[in-house]
Amino acid sequence: MVLAAGPVLGAELEFYMTVDRNKVGTEDTFRCEIVVSNAPEGAVVQFPAPQEFEVLSRSESTQMSYSVGSGGMGQIKQVRKFTLIMRANKVGTLTIPAAGLQTAARTYKSEAIKIEVVPGRLAPDPRTQPRPPQNPFGLPPGFPFGADDDPLQGLNDPFADDPAIPRSDSDLFLRATLDRPEVFVGEQVTLSLYIYSRMDLAGVDSVQMPKLEGLLSQEIATPTNLQADDRTLGGVRYRAYLLRSKALFALKPGELTIEPAEADIVSGVYPFSQRKMHRKSNALALKVKALPAGGSNVGKWRLSSTVNQTDIALGEPVQLKVILEGRGNLRAVTIPKLDAPASFRVFDPQQSEKTTITKNQVGGQRSVEYVLVPQQTGRFDLPGLTLEYFDPESQQLEKTSTDPIAITVRPTGTGQQALAVPSNNATQTEPAARNQLVGGGLKSLRHTATFSEPRTTAWSRPAFLPLAITPFALSLVLAAIGFARRNFGQETEQSRKDKQAKAARKRLAQAEKLAGHGSTTEFYAEVEKALRSFLEARLSMNVTGLTRPQLDEAMTAAKVPEPVRKRVLAVFENCDLGRYAPGMGDPSARRHALDDAAHAMEVWP
Repeated sequence: MVLAAGPVLGAELEFYMTVDRNKVGTEDTFRCEIVVSNAPEGAVVQFPAPQEFEVLSRSESTQMSYSVGSGGMGQIKQVRKFTLIMRANKVGTLTIPAAGLQTAARTYKSEAIKIEVVPGRLAPDPRTQPRPPQNPFGLPPGFPFGADDDPLQGLNDPFADDPAIPRSDSDLFLRATLDRPEVFVGEQVTLSLYIYSRMDLAGVDSVQMPKLEGLLSQEIATPTNLQADDRTLGGVRYRAYLLRSKALFALKPGELTIEPAEADIVSGVYPFSQRKMHRKSNALALKVKALPAGGSNVGKWRLSSTVNQTDIALGEPVQLKVILEGRGNLRAVTIPKLDAPASFRVFDPQQSEKTTITKNQVGGQRSVEYVLVPQQTGRFDLPGLTLEYFDPESQQLEKTSTDPIAITVRPTGTGQQALAVPSNNATQTEPAARNQLVGGGLKSLRHTATFSEPRTTAWSRPAFLPLAITPFALSLVLAAIGFARRNFGQETEQSRKDKQAKAARKRLAQAEKLAGHGSTTEFYAEVEKALRSFLEARLSMNVTGLTRPQLDEAMTAAKVPEPVRKRVLAVFENCDLGRYAPGMGDPSARRHALDDAAHAMEVWP
């Protein structure tokens, strides 16, 4: 139908470069677009290589349009658009060099673009560089698949308040965030730690959370598997992985600083391409505001109470349960104590708690159960309880109360109206009488002792000198024993290596358990770990992460004979093959791998 409308002509070639703003901050990202219209076949775009800008990402889109001109002549236009997400490396008036288009006939050049760069970050600037007045696709704005329908058009960072993409390690970095910049004392603020990556991840070896001084913390989420969530930061697409999520409660007002978290992240899909990288997150600042006078319990709470019966006979127990439920730090809330009438005997209450997390908000329920036994008949009122708390949402002091409960106590079946309250000491027996005079009065003092001077002095006796010298001699002996232990019992470097090598051989015992059953991958991984720890003991270096040529160089530097080096490398190759090649899980293959590893350790010089 399009061809029937009239003759079709090729449109004229167009080539230009634009940016979406001409003034940015050093922490801002901006979009640079290179548009090629109706380029001949084989044309190659030469992208600018600015030294003063960093290119974070690049994407490409191709679109076709058809338009009818005067005289019924139709035109087909093919447009290729290249979008670069860039960021300035310094302040000043910087220039993006001209882009180029190389065709068989000639080379086209776009105009260079000057951009003013200031420190920090600016709000998004809707102004753009001037474009040719004609729509590059020849279609009205908003037309499906037209230029104004670019899926990247108007793409903004949904986390504009978050820290910017770091200058280094922009492909993989840690980011810590708080869900709010300021809170009251005792109010929850949620700390989340994310990995942002543009590469494939294999796992996380370890995560070290910061010390939270002045804060109480409670775990919200600790994922065991990495689950990616697509995010866009500064126009650059990342995959975000949640590592930790904690609920924090400040203990005192003031400015708090949360130090960076750290993690060891393993990238790469296949074992031979994996690499461990250490990353450190950004630090966070939190402003904590003081509570108003009278505020202590923080959150949103509701207090209720129930009893099992209200009409009882004298001496029958009443069970009163007081329930506190709501949102906030449950452990920091104090339930008021029951002030029961004097006619009831109150036993120590039993408490139970259940913490809940709903939409990252910590809360829960606490129940306090009293047992009361009436001591006389009549009608009594168990008073209601009132809890005052501070609601951070309304920033007001609120109250929650329970209603008084009327209890009717009837006489017993025998008509008894009251119970005798037992004394705490009623069951104790009286101690035996002490300090009592015996018959006949006080006894006389004993004064029959005799005293005389010693016949010889202590130092003149034969045993005096040996007894005096013994402590000094004993101290010398103990000092000599300690000296001998420090000098002759000290572990040498060679003995330490022998112990480590012996421990490495023992690790083959674990692989021995997996030889007859268990996962093939776990078996060969255990053999490889045993040999690796043996090499680390013998070479006195960390061999984790070394390639086979690098490991061979390390053994050569340690003057390991070539046959031994080949045998060690063959064991590693066999372990790699065992994880993926079919048939390597056979018991005979596993036994052969164990024998090779043990022999490699035994022939080591």
